[in-house]
Amino acid sequence: MSTNLSRRAFGAAATATIAAPLAAPFIANAAAAEPLLLRCSLDTEPTHPRNVAFRDYLAKLEKASDGQIKTKLFQSGALFPDLHVVKALVQGQVELACPGTWTVTGFVSDADFSQLPGLYGLPIDLIHKAVDGKAGAFVNAEVTKKLHLQVLGGWFDLGFNNWYSTKKPLDSLASLKGMKLRSPGGILNSWRIRFFGGIPNVTAWPDVPLAMSQGTFDGLITTNESANSSKLFDSGLRYSLQDHQGMGLYVPLMSQTFWDKLSPKLRDTVHQLWAENLPAYRVNTAKSQHEGRLALTKQGVKFVDVSTAERTAVRNKMLPLQDKAAASAHMSAELVKLVMAAVGA
Repeated sequence: MSTNLSRRAFGAAATATIAAPLAAPFIANAAAAEPLLLRCSLDTEPTHPRNVAFRDYLAKLEKASDGQIKTKLFQSGALFPDLHVVKALVQGQVELACPGTWTVTGFVSDADFSQLPGLYGLPIDLIHKAVDGKAGAFVNAEVTKKLHLQVLGGWFDLGFNNWYSTKKPLDSLASLKGMKLRSPGGILNSWRIRFFGGIPNVTAWPDVPLAMSQGTFDGLITTNESANSSKLFDSGLRYSLQDHQGMGLYVPLMSQTFWDKLSPKLRDTVHQLWAENLPAYRVNTAKSQHEGRLALTKQGVKFVDVSTAERTAVRNKMLPLQDKAAASAHMSAELVKLVMAAVGA
């Protein structure tokens, strides 16, 4: 290979050699100025209160980051259903999600404590005492340790789960016997279905409308707002039995890979914005649940309410079975004690 250089070629090479180190800082600065992409995956519809809240949160985070973060929201399971999104977070396939506790239980068994028999039918303020207190902190620490994910802060309310059906009227809890009932997931939801004599079925939420219309199950556990925003009345939903059986909650999670890219100031911003806005998000969700019931009523869905006295009686029947149910769900005895102490039981 020839090593001779012409005068012109030599001059060009020398110029490039001198220019390269001078240009390097500008190239590095341009790369550093590229915003970090934060993709958020939700499997609920755009009108769902979780989606509404995260559109607001992402917009505020993007603005507060001063161009350092670019957000993109994927809805209706466009990226992942909640049943798979925790794994996707761990593997760095998505940066932010807010899965239900019933899906997190596949990795951290204690996450679904709001479905414990001892919390059946209790008011929301007591549930929040457990979620926002030592029990919630206990689970958050487990999530961080086991999954290496960051919990943004307090959990997001979905609302109370109730019973819904297509063809069979739900006049009382006895109506549930023999029914095939869709569970969101989690051992304790299936335990409750069996307690009332039903047969559990687990179907991912994006698949529920079609499965319901095809008769895959006779009824399901969900909330008023979720049933309404998914227009389950178009899939045959006709009846509901309201017993506030368990509080549906979502855990806001960020991938460690993305978290590691954030400066200390941006990390503080992520936490602060969530803490500042969560109370309003919870109020809005409660309002959406109320409006969801009204909308379902207009669509012809017939509601029956289980009285407070009956809910208390059922809870008292469940309590002696709680330790065994918690053990079957691989829930720690320490966590159960924290939960029950928080609700005063």
